[in-house]
Amino acid sequence: MKKIYLIMTALFIYAAQAQEALPVSDSLQTQSAGKNPSKIRLTGSIQSDILFPEEDNAIGTGSYKDKVLTNTYVDLALSVADYLTVGGRFEYLDHPLPGFEKDFAGWGVPYFYATGRYRNAELTVGDFYEQFGNGLTLRTYEERSLGIDNSIRGGRLILHPLKGLRLKALGGKQRRYWDHNDSFLWGGDAELNLDQWLRKLEEQDARLLLGLSYTGKHEKEEDIYIASDKKLNLPLNIAAFDARLQFQKNGYNLMADYAWKINDPSFDNQYSYDRGSALLLSGSYSRKGMSFLLQVKRSENMAFRSLRSMTGISSFINYLPAFTMQQTYVLPALYPYATQPLGEWAFQGEASYNFRRHTALGGKYGTLIKLHASHIRALHKVSGLDNLYYQDINIMFEKKLSRSWKLNAMYMNQRYNQRVVEGHATNGDVIKSNIYVLEGKYQANRKLTFRGELQYLNTRQDEGDWLFALLEVSVLPSLMFTVSDMYNSGETYLHYYMVSATYSHKSHRVQLGYGRTRAGYNCAGGVCRYVPASRGFQLSYNFNF
Repeated sequence: MKKIYLIMTALFIYAAQAQEALPVSDSLQTQSAGKNPSKIRLTGSIQSDILFPEEDNAIGTGSYKDKVLTNTYVDLALSVADYLTVGGRFEYLDHPLPGFEKDFAGWGVPYFYATGRYRNAELTVGDFYEQFGNGLTLRTYEERSLGIDNSIRGGRLILHPLKGLRLKALGGKQRRYWDHNDSFLWGGDAELNLDQWLRKLEEQDARLLLGLSYTGKHEKEEDIYIASDKKLNLPLNIAAFDARLQFQKNGYNLMADYAWKINDPSFDNQYSYDRGSALLLSGSYSRKGMSFLLQVKRSENMAFRSLRSMTGISSFINYLPAFTMQQTYVLPALYPYATQPLGEWAFQGEASYNFRRHTALGGKYGTLIKLHASHIRALHKVSGLDNLYYQDINIMFEKKLSRSWKLNAMYMNQRYNQRVVEGHATNGDVIKSNIYVLEGKYQANRKLTFRGELQYLNTRQDEGDWLFALLEVSVLPSLMFTVSDMYNSGETYLHYYMVSATYSHKSHRVQLGYGRTRAGYNCAGGVCRYVPASRGFQLSYNFNF
């Protein structure tokens, strides 16, 4: 534990010194260079989330070996004009927060890079993140709340050889926790803005984008048997392709994206030799006070990893976007949907309309109404199983009542196939729930604001009904106090209380809290991680410079 305290102390001291030094640096830069300031710039950030865990048998926390758990990240980047950027990230995850795998634990500098730019070219050597199009064949990214970092260590070249044309080429090995998989990845992407070549499109202020990409994987031979005497003949080279088209004019935005992958036997598809494919269609229209969105997705056998035998959420090369609403309230997010890589039909639609001021429905300040619906189901009907994976209907209402009062209300009808998403079910495979949310905000004066939430989830499945209440007090410019309680009134009758205080000053933000956290799934973009229940003091520190 001494290492944790020493590292945290050093980080706080460094942050304070760096913040104090910034004005001096700016002053020297102006005095010495006048109109030509220094071209060397140091930027970075510190993020540290700490839990002092306590055992709580009532909510099932289990026991803890460590008195302090922390996920800490320090990013640094040194830029020399617009030509060179060198950076890296230090991570201290030796005693990680609850819910992360054993392989996640460790500390060191797993991410470092150098990027050079000259005219129409950019070259990166080291670790980098990349996405081709919508990510159907390649997306590497970092999501710290889920413990995801599937960056590539190698090289990447980006060129702009002609007007409206961008080319990418890359190669390397993918990160998996504190190591890199043995397989080798490579790929290329081309995007052409046709509106910069066709005068008629430019004259009509229309945009037309064509994209093509290729992603390849080479993985060494592996001994995998489906029976005691039947060894699989596994392909060593896997290829995936993507073609996309996007059109924009005025308020219209139309997009089509199709990806396909050759046979890629893996643990995810039970070592099937079937090919994979994904189709994504999207159409939207927006203007002042009104917007519409409609999306369709069909995916089949599109799990694409750099390690064929891997399970969990690591080593994914591609990304399949979730077609559900990103919830910000607690109870509507209680049963989040995880994208099924083996295949699904997904539909999503949204409409919003802002009734103008001084109308019958708009009133004095206007009224905003949003409708959102998602429907996700199996590709093929299976006898004896519910083919509905997920469905929700959301109605949202935002109304400013006066200069001081603002009211938000929401109703959500949800169908959640617990058997498919979580692999188990209680009182039926599909959880059917009705959720009600009421949020009020009162601004007492320029500095003091009160915000409250009341939420209710009604269901006969799983653990039954839930209640949630929150009160937040903000004192500008630096303080915020929050108290909340989540209560199960259907089965366990447990309270999940939380109190916290937040202080912000310039680029620093510190939050201290104490309470319980319910066991459940933490999701972002259709990717989910199970997080066990916990109780204790929570300390978070963020600093950007």
